[in-house]
Amino acid sequence: MFNITKYEAKTKEEALEKCLNELNCRQEDLFLRSEFIEGKLFKGSKYIVYALKKQEILDFIKNYIYQFAKLIHIDIECEILLQGDTYQVTLVSDQNAILIGKEGRTLNSLQLLIKQAIRKETQLNLKLNIDASNYKVKKLKGIERQIKMIAKEVLDSKIDVSLDPMNSYERRLVHSLIGEYEHLTTESIGEGKERHIIIKYVEE
Repeated sequence: MFNITKYEAKTKEEALEKCLNELNCRQEDLFLRSEFIEGKLFKGSKYIVYALKKQEILDFIKNYIYQFAKLIHIDIECEILLQGDTYQVTLVSDQNAILIGKEGRTLNSLQLLIKQAIRKETQLNLKLNIDASNYKVKKLKGIERQIKMIAKEVLDSKIDVSLDPMNSYERRLVHSLIGEYEHLTTESIGEGKERHIIIKYVEE
């Protein structure tokens, strides 16, 4: 499925140089993983570098989405950009309501399935975000507005507030937003789908 190539040398630098020369590409175009094999009797120590072109991941995501579109009988076009180390996937369809699903569940499920498929074959814990019709962007902006209002309420009342369950991405956003306020802190509690955040007032 993926063409993961392996390069061996006495040092990590030599293995990496061999990799870049043979693949004829830049280091930033690759996902790299290295391991050190300690020498045994009659065998010296060595470094192994495993390389996978980032373009292969992009092609896999695109093909997975097109196969998904066939299964649910919906025409889907997709645009994929690699921003930093995150693949940002934008889906375009005339059936966005079906594609997004209730509270974005279809998008989130598709995102999880692709990440798991890639991790199984490559051991990569890929950063991937799939959106359609700016649904997630709008939702995150709504969460941001809500959290700022709740933060003001907690500061005024000094009473802790327990939020509804959120996914990990949304929880990270809340932690980041509340981290900007003095006298406020956050705590995640619960397991699985019930995991949620409590916004707490703290004295100096």
